[in-house]
Amino acid sequence: MAVVITSVTAGSPAAKAGVRAGESLHAINGHAINDALDYGFYCYERTLTLDLGSRTVKVRKRDDYDDIGLNFETYLMDKKLSCRNKCVFCFIDQLPPGMRETLYFKDDDSRLSFLQGSYITLTNMTDSDIERIIKMKLNVNVSVHTTDPVLRQKMLCNRFAGDVLRYLGQMAEGGITMNCQIVLCRGWNDGEHLKRTLSDLTALYPAVQSIAVVPFGATRYREGLPQIALHNKSSASEALDIIESFGERMISEHGERVVYPADELFITAERELPPCEYYGSFDQYENGVGMWSYLRDGFIEELDSCEPDELPRTLTIATGALAAPLMKQLCTLLCAKFPGCRISVRAISNSFFGETITVAGLVTGRDLTAQLAPLSAELGERVLIPKVMLKADEDVFLDDMTLGDVSDRLGVPVIAVGEEPYELIDAVLGLSGE
Repeated sequence: MAVVITSVTAGSPAAKAGVRAGESLHAINGHAINDALDYGFYCYERTLTLDLGSRTVKVRKRDDYDDIGLNFETYLMDKKLSCRNKCVFCFIDQLPPGMRETLYFKDDDSRLSFLQGSYITLTNMTDSDIERIIKMKLNVNVSVHTTDPVLRQKMLCNRFAGDVLRYLGQMAEGGITMNCQIVLCRGWNDGEHLKRTLSDLTALYPAVQSIAVVPFGATRYREGLPQIALHNKSSASEALDIIESFGERMISEHGERVVYPADELFITAERELPPCEYYGSFDQYENGVGMWSYLRDGFIEELDSCEPDELPRTLTIATGALAAPLMKQLCTLLCAKFPGCRISVRAISNSFFGETITVAGLVTGRDLTAQLAPLSAELGERVLIPKVMLKADEDVFLDDMTLGDVSDRLGVPVIAVGEEPYELIDAVLGLSGE
């Protein structure tokens, strides 16, 4: 497959070699180029022969890692692969109508797993895809959920979902490192099924370097979808006991925990969240594993280094219902050191997706304004929200309201705060420059 070159970066090795926009790249050093992975892998030499169809061009780089300067229509150089499954727990199937179109796209693309850290189910893959991953030494993230082939077919609603589990072993034998996740559905893949899955995956260590167990979340838009009960204190406690037993065994045998529960399981089970040391290298941080411990422990450490004062500060912190009690604990510590601070922590109930959704990252602009506007006289100088409420690199909420829209409606500045502990302290103390 030839890939059209849309532009050539000025001054780049390709530009110096005379490559022109509009030409088609067929191969590099005799290797066919079909997508971004081929391009990146076969560009890793100082001298390259580009097959442009009608001619060949030699490109020379000063360093193996230099970009040769070719640009293409899309990031992957072709279309993203969409998911072939209809998982019983799929969050996208539970979205309300009328949201921006991109939110409804389900990707299941191994290339994005390597390039961006997304998770794949393996059902979109062939033997040749696995061979390429092994050849290129591409580490991947895999949504496993269960290693029982029959149950996996049922949960993913895909007749191939059980058969492709063999790829896990093939990748492990090929030296590929994998991070795996299990979306834990009460009454489906918990209990003995969870034990089997963890047993099978930990047997692939060190190829499987981490496993995250994340509880199923339900919106109010599940009409026509399979019934799955939400986790309660009892079921979360049972799951934690299983996860902890495997984690302790892996520490005993290999010196690493490997198996980690999501923060939400600890909170639902009403158990103390562990210290940062528990999470090792935080391999599953983006899966909600260790986020709160990272913030809490870092916050306390940063706070200890702050010089106290009694300057008056009045503000509101708005977050999801799950994190609100934990945020109140941190604010109590901060106010003890800064007596002039008056901080109100507001738990935002999720009317948009349903009150069973309690994470901060799914709070919308309209829920913020609806619940905070009646309190406008009590909000103080500013409102702080976690940056995870916004689209990456943009000041836009999931419902397409902007940060500016919310600020205007509340009549005070609304400031999005990053995940680093010092960012929260600086924002509260007015040191962030916002």
